[in-house]
Amino acid sequence: MEKEVGNGCSSLAYKLLFSCPFGLSQPQLSAVFDESYDRIPHSDSNLENSISQYGGYSQKSGDGSKKESYVCLHLGLTDYRTFVGTNLNPSWEKFLVASEDDPTQCRHTSSPLGNGAIVETSDQKIVLLQRSNNVGEFPGHFVFPGGHPEPQEVGIETHEYCKCSKDSELVNKKVSQEMFESIIREVVEEIGVPATSLSDPLFIGISRRVLNVRPAIFFFIKCSLESKEIHQLYSKAQDGYESTQLYTVSMIEVEHMTSKMPGCHQGGFALYKLMVEALKKN
Repeated sequence: MEKEVGNGCSSLAYKLLFSCPFGLSQPQLSAVFDESYDRIPHSDSNLENSISQYGGYSQKSGDGSKKESYVCLHLGLTDYRTFVGTNLNPSWEKFLVASEDDPTQCRHTSSPLGNGAIVETSDQKIVLLQRSNNVGEFPGHFVFPGGHPEPQEVGIETHEYCKCSKDSELVNKKVSQEMFESIIREVVEEIGVPATSLSDPLFIGISRRVLNVRPAIFFFIKCSLESKEIHQLYSKAQDGYESTQLYTVSMIEVEHMTSKMPGCHQGGFALYKLMVEALKKN
C-alpha cells in the first residue's frame, strides 16, 4: 500500500509505504539484514563527496488485511554521518532516483528507519511530546514517542558480524527482536513510564515523510496507567531533555495538532486512524 498526502516537499507531507490496520506481533514481523540492502553510492563523485561535508530499507507483504500474518523488512546498515550527508544534505533531492519504486528512488540516501509509538493510556488518551528547541530535527514540533532501533543493542556494528555468524537466521531474528524492544526502550526513556505498564507493541505500518525521504516504523502500545500518572512520571524521564512538554490528548485533539507534526509522524497518526477504523468494522 502506498499513499501520499500533502503538497510537494512540505515538511508536513507524508507517504504511507505500508499499512497493517489489525497490527502484527513480534513473531509476525521478520527481518532480513544484509549488505545488499545498504545504501548504494551515487555515481556523481562531487555529490558523493559532499556527504563528508555536512541505511536503507524495503518491505514486502500482502494486502494488510486481517488474514495477512507475515511481513518481512529488508534492512541494511547505515550511520548518522551518512544520514546527515544524504537525507539532511541541502541537496538531498539530487540523491533521489526518478522511480515510482520507493527502494529504487531512495537507494542513494541513508534513510535510517526511525520508529514511533502511538501510546494509548488507560483513560483512552494518546501521548504526545513537544520537541525541545535544542534538537536538530523539527524543534518545537509535536511527535509521538520514538527514535530508532540500535543495531549495537544486538551486537551488530558491521556486516562482518553476519559473515562470521554460522546462523544468519539468528542474526535476522535478533534484528527483528530489536524492532520491538527498541520502541519499548524509547517510550520508557522519553516519557518515564515503567516497561511493565506497557503492552506488547503491535506493528501498524511504515510512514515516510516526503521531505528528506525519512522513513519510520510505527507501533501501537497500550499503557495501563492513567494520564495523570504519566504526567507525574514524565518529570523524571531519562530522555526528558529531548522534549519540553508531554500531552495526553484525545484523538480529535491530535487531529488539530498534526499541522505542527513532521510528515512521518502525521503518517503515523494516519496509520493509527486506519487501525481504529478497521477495529470498528470488525
